[in-house]
Amino acid sequence: MLLLALSMTPHAASASSVDLRRTACTVTLPDATTNAAVATARYRCGTGAPTSSKTWLWLRLDTSRLRDLPPQWHLLVDQTRFDRIAVLVAGRDGMIRHADAYSHLDDHAAPGGLLKFTVAPPGRDVQGLYLGFRHIDDLTLMRKIVAISSSEMTAGDTRWLLLMGLFVGTLLSALLYNLVIHTGQRYAFQRWYLLWVTVALCYGLVWTNMATFLLPSLVGPVAVRIDFVLVGLMVAAGNMFFFAVVEEGRLPGGLAMAGRVLAAAGAALGLMAAADMWLPATVTDRLLNYAIAGTAIVVAASCCIAVRRGSRVIWFYMIGWGPVICVFLARLARNLGLAPQNDGVDMMTFAALAFEALVLSLAIADRFRLIRQELERARQRREIDLAEAKTLRLAAHTDFLTGLGNRAAFQERGHTLIAAGTPFSLFLIDVDYLKDVNDRLGHAAGDVLLRYVASALSAATGCLPDTDIARIGGDEFAILCQGALLAEVALADAISSLQGDAWCETEQQRTLSLSVGSARYPDDAQALDLLYQNADLALYTAKRLGRARYSRYDLLQRSLRDLEVEFIGDAEAALKREEFELYMQPIVSLATETACGYEALLRWNHPRHGLLTPDRFADVLVAERIGLLVQEHVFELALAQLREHGARLGVLSVNFTSAQLSGPQAAKSVLNRLAYHGIAPSRLCVEVTEGVMLDRAADSILANLRMLHDAGVCIALDDFGTGYASLVHLRKLPIDRIKIDCSFVAGIGQSDGGTLPIVRAILGLGRGLGKVVVAEGIETEAQAVQLRHLGCQLGQGFLYGRPVPLLPADASQTETGTPQLARLHHAQALALVH
Repeated sequence: MLLLALSMTPHAASASSVDLRRTACTVTLPDATTNAAVATARYRCGTGAPTSSKTWLWLRLDTSRLRDLPPQWHLLVDQTRFDRIAVLVAGRDGMIRHADAYSHLDDHAAPGGLLKFTVAPPGRDVQGLYLGFRHIDDLTLMRKIVAISSSEMTAGDTRWLLLMGLFVGTLLSALLYNLVIHTGQRYAFQRWYLLWVTVALCYGLVWTNMATFLLPSLVGPVAVRIDFVLVGLMVAAGNMFFFAVVEEGRLPGGLAMAGRVLAAAGAALGLMAAADMWLPATVTDRLLNYAIAGTAIVVAASCCIAVRRGSRVIWFYMIGWGPVICVFLARLARNLGLAPQNDGVDMMTFAALAFEALVLSLAIADRFRLIRQELERARQRREIDLAEAKTLRLAAHTDFLTGLGNRAAFQERGHTLIAAGTPFSLFLIDVDYLKDVNDRLGHAAGDVLLRYVASALSAATGCLPDTDIARIGGDEFAILCQGALLAEVALADAISSLQGDAWCETEQQRTLSLSVGSARYPDDAQALDLLYQNADLALYTAKRLGRARYSRYDLLQRSLRDLEVEFIGDAEAALKREEFELYMQPIVSLATETACGYEALLRWNHPRHGLLTPDRFADVLVAERIGLLVQEHVFELALAQLREHGARLGVLSVNFTSAQLSGPQAAKSVLNRLAYHGIAPSRLCVEVTEGVMLDRAADSILANLRMLHDAGVCIALDDFGTGYASLVHLRKLPIDRIKIDCSFVAGIGQSDGGTLPIVRAILGLGRGLGKVVVAEGIETEAQAVQLRHLGCQLGQGFLYGRPVPLLPADASQTETGTPQLARLHHAQALALVH
């Protein structure tokens, strides 16, 4: 970044040298051209002259300016990239040709990045001078062709040797100083500086041909290509050093990111510029210069911002950078022809680099001084923090609401017991219906409930030694109970005794309900995380069995959970393999016993587990993202069936979940899909459970149901009587049908009256509200007769047909005939199910 000037192709100049570059004329010639052909070729001068060639590009140099040169003078040529180079001297004694491949230029290296060819005849005897390059990248990248006497050459070499001695010594000193300073830990800015100094040192040695003292082959095109790589690395390392050394918070993040991107671009373009065998040299050289210019702009802007924000290090950086900028401008003026060729510009480049290395070393030293101050302040803060930690530790391990331990305390205690090999039981206790309390009575009442549970659990465990209790989640408590299995049994009994306890909020009594699961270390798990998972599986089992109960972990629960995980993993592939199918169950008019519609029921034709009903997998998938995809797939299958067999199906009932009905566009999406398939909304019945209507997104769901209802879609409340829907909900909800849960229908004929009063009440409620009532789970004629007498309009169940795939058209005609034929048809279909 600080080396903007160094991206130019290496070149040098001397005040007393004879410049032959500006007056040179060029011509392109094929390979194996004779010396005479070179001398007699038609050269072109000026802007129309060729500058590159895939074969030989020859330059005719002006010999009229060589008359004062003594014998054994030197032709100095800028190092550039080519396959071969040739110098043809036409004298009084004939033509002399010096020809070399770039891999045999060991004896032609000269200080200052030049190739040196010695010409024996004095200048006045030279009648023609020609310089040829085979496959040169581009002549515009060459800045210098100079004729110089031996004495002047020696003086110039001496100046370069002295300068590079100071340069190498300065950079080595800076490198060694930064290698030993603060050796305990190398910060990013120090590492970038060490890289920058190392690359700058290598660049100086290669560019000036000083490296040929150790490696004679590093001359000519090889040196130029290495120079481009080193320039790119210097730009990258210098840029990264700048953004690392400036104090934190002094520069905008976007500007620093732009600088890092330009640094990476500089390194990449340096490699690309060196790959002239495959990439155009002029283009890559220009892109590298653009990257360097962009870096200069970003760094200049960053310096201005850092100065305004009070950076101290930036002043060292700007002092070191100033001379480099001046050298860059001088080289630019020379390259554009605004200033004469001069060795001083190139020498100032390396002097500026040495000065910059020293100043940046001072910047690093100052940065370390600031770091030591920050470390001292950090040490003082640590002492204060240690003093405060003793006070804060208790708070960090205590639940603010209940005063019990929190999750951190639970995990620390659990890991301690496992590390000591102490057997213990882990109980997870979940407070049932806390969300309902929060929704109905407010979060303050929920807090009262949680504090009551904490107090009750503390009292229950008070008689048991070596127990630790913690609140680890919103409604979840954990107890670590040390000792034998007898202690676990005693604790389970103590917690079970709390079930049904009354707690009060605003003079309203409510009963306590706790779901409890437990697992034991080391019998059930060897690690705390796995033990927690197993206890959580037991807790899940307790909830699934109806809550307000205790369940202990066993391997079957893990197997069931693994099966659920397998279902989740298989579901996406099952969608692609079209394993999900729709089975149809008729909904009949109890008065006429003819089908007036069907309910679409999902089945999973699993390749390993066979035909699965939703009770085996639906609850698992609904909680996952794939669940919504399956539900949408079911709806799409139902629409396809309606489109193809609409006349046979009548009204098709499809179960919907809250995920399908929540969101502002859910109803519109359903209606749009009906319109896309050309299906009238009245042919669809959306079945939802009470839980869906009372979901936390109930407002959005009800709004979508009303929109569907207004569009003509039938809305059915499924499994009525098993949830929490009240009469107020039935009056306000956009419901067309009420479906009596099959559990009530099953008990309708019991000798003690069973569920008959409940069914009679639901039917009376439906008539009063103007709703159609559908009885589910009708399996016997007695149930059908009793429901018909009670005034139930519709029914479904095994009596009228088991769920089966959609049958061919000729078979379906049987369904709409007599009940006896329909039952015979479904008896045949039963074989398909089993």
